[in-house]
Parts: sequence; structure tokens; C-alpha cells
Amino acid sequence: MRSWAAAVSRQRRWWVTLGVAVLLGQMAAVMITTAVQQTPTTDEPVYVGTAAVYLQKHSLQFNPEHPPLGKLIIGAGVAAVHPRLDPGFVGDQWALGHSVLYETGNDPWRLMLAARLPVILLTLLFGLVVFAFAAEVAGALGGLLALSMYAFSPDVIAHGSLATLDVPTAGFLLTACWLAWRARRGAYPVRAAVLAGLALGAALATKMSALPAVPVVLALIGFAVVPARETSAQGETPVPGETPPVGRLDRWRRPALITAGAGLVAVAVVWVSYLLVNPTLRWTQPIGMPDLHGAQALAANLLPFPEPYRDGLRIQFGFADVDFDGFLFGDLYRGSRWYYLPAALLVKMPLGMMALWVAGAVTMLAVRRLRPAAAYLLVPAGVLLAGAMTGTRDFGARYAIAVPIFLAVVTGAVVQARRPWRWLALPLALFVAVSSVRTFPYYLPYANEAFGGPARTYRYLHDSNVDWGQDLGRLADRLRTRYAGERIWLVYKGNGDPAYYGIDASDPLAVPSARVHGIVAISDSWIDKSRPGSRLRQLIDTSRPIDSVGHAITIFRR
Repeated sequence: MRSWAAAVSRQRRWWVTLGVAVLLGQMAAVMITTAVQQTPTTDEPVYVGTAAVYLQKHSLQFNPEHPPLGKLIIGAGVAAVHPRLDPGFVGDQWALGHSVLYETGNDPWRLMLAARLPVILLTLLFGLVVFAFAAEVAGALGGLLALSMYAFSPDVIAHGSLATLDVPTAGFLLTACWLAWRARRGAYPVRAAVLAGLALGAALATKMSALPAVPVVLALIGFAVVPARETSAQGETPVPGETPPVGRLDRWRRPALITAGAGLVAVAVVWVSYLLVNPTLRWTQPIGMPDLHGAQALAANLLPFPEPYRDGLRIQFGFADVDFDGFLFGDLYRGSRWYYLPAALLVKMPLGMMALWVAGAVTMLAVRRLRPAAAYLLVPAGVLLAGAMTGTRDFGARYAIAVPIFLAVVTGAVVQARRPWRWLALPLALFVAVSSVRTFPYYLPYANEAFGGPARTYRYLHDSNVDWGQDLGRLADRLRTRYAGERIWLVYKGNGDPAYYGIDASDPLAVPSARVHGIVAISDSWIDKSRPGSRLRQLIDTSRPIDSVGHAITIFRR
């Protein structure tokens, strides 16, 4: 009987392992394919150029508004292709990115793929965290459901394929929360708490948007190691997996010390990330730093981080005083709207996925034994979303990428739900998979079926939601195959170099409109931002759309 049960258990483990391998294997395949096909997006040249400077000059001069760890991860790939730098380069971080990619003899295709591969690998590793976290909460079947939501999430695939910082930051935070959960349930709570501090520090050392999560994660670590019960008995043998019983006076002392230790580990990770770039921490404050007051000044002055980090935080606070252009549901506006990110998520997330989020959250709160996990998943996701909603840059759902990553784990709880949700989990998961596969390989402009799919995303959102400069190479191919020999005009949003990809185009806004005849290619983000009465809007209104590239660039004939 025992041998039969053991055989069944082994067979079940084999099927679970196969499921994890298949889900992550397809995710790896589509991310690598996407990474190979896409030209540099708007922010990537900055990070790649900065990573090259880190490796060769050990200077913190460029991109100070973000800490170094994410760029060091990108740099692990950049180092493999040994990029050349211009020894006489003078300019800002945007010019640096252009110089490294296009002006010093490097191969942009090879360099960008090398820079993206470490982020792709890290994204896949976070998938294992999603599976492990959900499996510990809701069982192996719940882990597979959660992993499927992660592996088929168009936004996670899109941004996990790029040499950017959003997915690494959110993934490190999820890892910190998972390790805090393990501190609550595992046999080695102190070790798990220290590792949670390490993951929290990695998030802080990647992007400052992780700062709002610090008190939440530290509180979770602290409560995770609070003794489950008190006793005055002598010589009682601790139960494996539990914190040994302690007296009343010591009940909170040990958790406080462990939490403080985890916090110190997180701070140390941030310091080490800067020391890895420049062991002397040589730093010159950038010119034009914003003048801060009140809580912002206090935070920038008192945080126990290196001066470059605190200056980077000052720069981030300074962005709050800038009014950027936003675009939401066809409305072009100046500034930001508090509801932008929830509205963007409503467009960008698959319908079946959002249904499973709701079902998972309700189940997690309703089932008593699952309820403790809500603090480790729903609370951090809510705090990160609320923090992102206070930002002034309505540039994309990527600012809330933590939501689909954290809530992927929450969906695993659905397998413990009452009927009919438990029965609906499989068809909803298949609906998500089909919706994701249908958008391949155009994951950046994904929109769900309720909003017409990726071909119509630009009608509702702009910038990194749809058109982030990623399709310059595809545009070059389209112009060569369909419009060879015709006069080309281009209005492009991005930091790629059209000439490098073989696009010989003129700027239609630099000459009188009467002289603009032929093929006019316009990035959809510029179409969204063309105000009534502007020259660009007049150009669009007097041209005929004839083609589209990657659901991100529209081709007109004029």
C-alpha cells in the first residue's frame, strides 16, 4: 500500500515538474523571440550605455536617478560582447546610449540581445518564485495555475524581454514577500528573514519605486517570526517548523531584532551595489538638483544610503514638479490623473486573468487557512499600486507591473474555491493563454478583447503601453519590401537610429506641408499626442492610412 502511494506521489511530482518546464519553456521562447526582433525601446539605450560605463570606467556619473543593481544585471550581458566606448565622449545619458549603440562600431542587434538576456533569465527565475509561493499557499495545482498566469501575462513577457528595470524590481519584491512567508512557516525562520532582507535590498538597489514597500515587507518579516504561543513550561521540546516558545517579555524582542537585522541586510545590499561600480564612491552632485522641502527633503537627507542614491531620490522627487503629457481613452491632457494606472491595467490585462484575480482574492479572504497569505500578497500589491498612482508620469502600465506579478500568485487560491469558480479556473486560464498567444510577437501593444486587441490599443493609451520605439527594424523591413523607391517621411518616437536600419527618411514637420508627398510613417504615440490644429494633426488629417507596423507605427500615403 505504501509503495503504491509512493508511486502515485512520484508520478504527481513528475507531472508537476513537466508542467512547470512547459510553461517556463514557452515563456522563454516567446521572450527570446521578442528580444531578437525588437529594436531598442526608449529607455534601454540609457541603461545599456550606463552599464558599459560601469564596466569600463567604474563611474556613477550617468543615470543617477536609478540605483546600479539593475544596470549591473544588464551589464552581465553587455560584458559578454565587449562593447567599445568613445574615449572622448561628452554628453548626457541619452547621447551616451546613442553613442554606444550607433557611433562606436558596436553591433546594436547583438548588444541589445546580450543586454536583454540577463533580464529574461531573471524573469524566468521569478516564475519559479511564483510557482513555489502559490504551491505553498494552495498546493501544486494552485502553483501551476499561478505560473500559467505569470507565463502568459503579455505585460510581464513584454517588459521581461527588455533591458529595463520594472520587472526585476517587482520580482525582487515578490521574492522578499515569499521569503517572509517562509519565515512564518519554515523550519529556519531567521535564515528566511535574512534572505528576505537580501531580496528587499535587491529591489531597492534596482529602482526607487520599491521604497513604499519597505515598511510592508519589514512588518511581514517581523510578524512572521513572532512566536505562535507563550509558555512558562521548562524543557518543552519545540515543534519542528515553529519558533520555540518564549516568555511574555521576550515575545516581541526577538522579532524586532530579526526585523532590524533584515533591514540592515537590505541597506547593505544597496551600499554594495554602489561599491561594485566604484569602490571609492567618488561622486559629484549633478547640476540643477531640485530644491526640496518638508518630508521629501527629510527622506532624501536621512535615508541610510550612499549620497548618489539620495541624490537620485532628489531627482525622482523633482520629476513631481514637471507636467508631462498623458493620454487616456482618447483624451490628451497635461499632468497626471490618479486613476490612470487602474484604467491602463483594465485595458492591458487579459479578461480571464482579471476574473481569476478577483476569484483568487475572494477565495483567499474567505477560506480561513488561506487568509494569512493575503497579507503577503494583496497588501504589498495594493501598496505598490497606490504608490505608483501618486506618480506624475502617465506613461504606461509598466509602473504597476507588480500587480500582475503578485496577483498571479493570488490566482492559485482559486483551486481551493467553491464551485463554480474551481471549475471555471481551467477555461479562464485557457482564455488567457489564447489571448496571449494571439498577440505574439507584439506584446508591448497588447490590449484585451474588450478594447479591440493590440491593433486598437493606441486609441486608448500611448507610450510604453503601445509604442516605445520597438518597431524601427520592422518598419525598415516593411519599407524595403512594400514601398521600395518611394519618398519616405518619418515621425518616430524612440531612441533608435533610423539611418542605421536603412531608413532614408525626411522629417515632414521640417518643411512646408505642401512639399510632403509619398509615404509618411508616424509612431502611434505621436499620433496620440498630436493636438488639434498642430502641424502633425493637419498632416495626419490630410493623409490616408494604408498600413501598420507592429500595431505601433502607422503608414500613411500623402
